[in-house]
Amino acid sequence: MTRREGATAYSQQMAASRKQKADGRRQKVAQAPLVRAISALCVLLSAFWMIGESMGAAINVHEFSLAMNDGRQQSLSVYRGKAILIVNTASRCGFTPQYASLQRLYETYHDRGFEVLAFPANDFMGQEPGTNAEIRAFCDTRYHVTFPLFAKISVKGNGMHPLYRCLTEQSGFNGPINWNFTKFLVAPDGRVVARFGSRTDPMDRELTSRLEAVLPVGGGEAAAPARPPSP
Repeated sequence: MTRREGATAYSQQMAASRKQKADGRRQKVAQAPLVRAISALCVLLSAFWMIGESMGAAINVHEFSLAMNDGRQQSLSVYRGKAILIVNTASRCGFTPQYASLQRLYETYHDRGFEVLAFPANDFMGQEPGTNAEIRAFCDTRYHVTFPLFAKISVKGNGMHPLYRCLTEQSGFNGPINWNFTKFLVAPDGRVVARFGSRTDPMDRELTSRLEAVLPVGGGEAAAPARPPSP
C-alpha cells in the first residue's frame, strides 16, 4: 500500500469512527424520553407497592386485650361482629359532658350491634387524675354510664398502650391523639373506618351517619334524632 493509499484508508477509518460516535449520541438522545418514562413508571409502581403494604398492615382491633375498669382482662375479640366507637375519656375536661352523648348514642344503637368502649387517660393536663374506682363512681353517678369502661391507660408518649400506638400509626387514620374524647369508629370486622376529633359530639350527624353505614343490624324503629354537625 502506498503512502497516499494509507492516508486515505486512515481518513476513511476516522470518518467512520466519528459517524459511529455521532450515531451513538443521537441514539442516546432518542432513548432519553423512554428511559425517563421507564424510571417514572418504576417510581409509580414502587409507590403503589408501598401503599399496598401499608394497607395490608392495617390493624384489626380484635387482636388486642386490655384490662376492664374492675381489673378483669378483656379481649376485644368479644366485640367481633359489632360496630365499635373507641374513645379516650377524662372526668375533668371541657368535653366531659360528651359522656352523656356517648350514653345516648349507646342506648340508641346498642340493639343494632353497637358498643362504646371508653378508655380513661390522664395524658392531657391531668384531667383524669382519679383511680379506676373513682372513675367508675363518677361515670355511674354523674352520667349513669352503662357501656364498657376500661382501666386507665396512656394514649400518647412512651407509655402509650399498644392499641393506641396502632390506632395512631397503622389504622389508616394516623396521627397523634391531640386531646381527650378523640373517637375511632370500628367496623364489625375490626377495621378502623373513621376518626373524629374532640369537638365532634357523639350524636352529631357527621358521626351517626358513618355509624349507621357499618351497623350489622338494620334499623327498626326510628332512631333518636342526631344533632347537626359541630361547627
